[in-house]
Formats: sequence, C-alpha cells, structure tokens
Amino acid sequence: MRRAGPTVTLVLVAVVLVAGGCTPAAEPPPPEDPRRPLITVTSFDFPESETLAELYGQALGQQGYPVAVVARLGSRDIVQPALEQGRVDLVPGYLGSALNFLYDKRVATADPRAIHARLTQALGSRGISLLAFAKAQDRNGFVVTGDLARRRQLVRISDLAPIADQLTLGGPPECPDRPLCLKGLQDVYGLQFARFEAMPSRTTTADALETGEIDLGMLETTDGNLADRDLVQLKDDRRLQPAENIVPMLRTEIAAAYGPRLVRVLNNLTAQLNTRDLIQMNQRVELEGAKPAVVAADWLGNHPVNR
Repeated sequence: MRRAGPTVTLVLVAVVLVAGGCTPAAEPPPPEDPRRPLITVTSFDFPESETLAELYGQALGQQGYPVAVVARLGSRDIVQPALEQGRVDLVPGYLGSALNFLYDKRVATADPRAIHARLTQALGSRGISLLAFAKAQDRNGFVVTGDLARRRQLVRISDLAPIADQLTLGGPPECPDRPLCLKGLQDVYGLQFARFEAMPSRTTTADALETGEIDLGMLETTDGNLADRDLVQLKDDRRLQPAENIVPMLRTEIAAAYGPRLVRVLNNLTAQLNTRDLIQMNQRVELEGAKPAVVAADWLGNHPVNR
C-alpha cells in the first residue's frame, strides 16, 4: 500500500491572472452558500486513488451536490493533514494504512471491522467521520501462474510450503527487508525460497511469471495485470497482510451540513465496489491509458447510487 512521512501543512492558494493590465478582471464567483458548502474530494498521488476520487466526486455531482475533485494532491502526509485542517472534505482511503499512519507504527490487523472501529474512534476526535468500508481492498498479494496453481493444487500461501525451496520469488527491490513481503513470508509462513529476483515494476513481475523467470510474484490485489492474464492470487490464510479495504473519510462538518442523504449516497457507492472492479479499472487506467474520470463515469453508469 501507499504510505507516509512527516506532517506537511497544506496551503491552497487561488491566483487570478489578468492579461495586459488593462483587461478588466472577470466577475468573482458568487459567494458559497453556507447551507450548501462545496465538497472538495481529493486523492493520493497514484492512479487508483485518483480513479476512486473521481468515482465519489462524480457520484455526488450526479446527485446535485456541489463538488470539486482535486486529483493527486500528494502522499498521505499531505492529504491527511489537509483533511483534518478542512482544506479538503472527502478522501477515499484504505483502512490499514490510515490506522498505521495515525499511530505512526504498524497496528493494523487483517480484521477490517476491528480496524474500522479503532479508526472511527481515532478520527472522530479530529473532526472526521469514517463511513462504511467496501469489499474492495488493495493490499500486498502473492501470485502464481494458473498452470502452476492447477498442477500443484495451490490455493493458499501455506500450500507453498512443500515446494518453496524450489521456487524463485519476484517482487520490488525492497521486498527482502519488508515485514509484509519476503520477511513476512519467512516469519509467518516459514517459507524459504531458492532465490529472490528484484522486479522493477508490476508489469515486469507479471511478465516474469508468464515466462517462468520467477515462480511466485508479489502483486497488489487490485493490480491491473490480473485482469486478463492466467494468474492466481493465493489466499493469505495466516493473515499476514492488514486489511486495506477502501473507506471514505468525510469531514464531520460536511456530513452535518447535508445530513443522512449524503452519507447514504456515499455508502451506496461503497457497497457496490469490489476488488474485481478495481482490477478492471486499474487495467484501463494504468495499462491502457484511459482517463480516471472516464473510467469512473463508465463504472457509475452501471452502478446507480441513488437508491
């Protein structure tokens, strides 16, 4: 998942440019109606998060709420303070990463309900309401080819135990030292692999699996490469990875201003979002070059939120 650093205070500045000095400035926009405050939706600085921000922003816009979407505002150490300071109002986040960021250490478990309860309490004192979480989640996953899975009856990560010493693991260069990657596979599952190959990208990892350069690859569970390839995500049966379900974080002031209907619209969207949806959307955005706004609009066309 996508992570953090030192707190940075965000200042949003509006600049008005007037050409030639003699051209009169445009009329200023009408003042914001305090009964209908603008809802600013933002994302972290990676494509999936941008698509999620578009999903939630467009859904609210379709229901008549005044919305602005700010794409790729930054990393978590920028976005979280911006939300707490009221610079932005809605962030589609990830359960485990959000909780770990607030505590500045790994405290999240594989239980999404437990994380949600703890995160609700932590954010409430900061003026942020945590809404319902989705089935969809983006966390570290471990993948084999369909051929290997069928031949060796691999369903769970623990099924690798009898053959791990014959396998090559591929993943990000930092994987060997990470508790949620190779180190975790060794400590939690007791797996010792024949060797590790550093992979420069997720697509390289998927390609290396198909060519047999590696036997097991680390890919996030929503990676677009999983859409059309014969690759199998192994079940994390010993719960190494923390839950990373998608969860909207909304400023409580905005929730109070608009009442239960706003929360209902957001929850209706969240309830329909699953991991397979994110895989397909990520495939279109990251591998095919589609615009996040277009992909979000297409998804919303098939998933009404006004129930």
